[in-house]
Amino acid sequence: MYILFAVISLTALGLALGFMLGAAARYFKVEDNPLVDEIERMMPGSQCGQCGYPGCRPAAEALVAGNASATLCPPGGKALAEQLANKLALEIDLAGLKDQVPMVAKVSEATCIGCARCFKVCPTDAIVGAPKQIHAVVSEACIACGKCVDVCPTECLGMHPVKTTLRNWRWAKPEPVAVGA
Repeated sequence: MYILFAVISLTALGLALGFMLGAAARYFKVEDNPLVDEIERMMPGSQCGQCGYPGCRPAAEALVAGNASATLCPPGGKALAEQLANKLALEIDLAGLKDQVPMVAKVSEATCIGCARCFKVCPTDAIVGAPKQIHAVVSEACIACGKCVDVCPTECLGMHPVKTTLRNWRWAKPEPVAVGA
């Protein structure tokens, strides 16, 4: 009998608190800027930090707030900068901006001492190995942020262009040609 009373009272308490939490969630709901969501969807989503922000969401928030340039995303290149400028009605000069070729970090085995400093800064855990062992980079996981290159004391890490193979080859986009030129 006491067990039945305990089950019923705990069930009633759980339902009452659940309804109160639901009402509080609706009452205190924070509205997000839909433009920030749209800008974030336009970005590559690699969360690489090459723009100086910890991810694509903070970068999108800075763009909408006017604290960052439309050319802030190196992986996005000219195409993304142009799309962002059109979306936010910004005037930008794309003459100095060039598209980067895909890069990947590589370890020089002759100079690697196995200090493991690169492990700690790699946002995608693309560097494998053990302390006091030679390290290697998993090229499929590397997002070319360059953070590992900055902290390496022996300069054994470097950014190199990705070699083109049949697996990663892409047809080059044609350059736009002015009509009547």
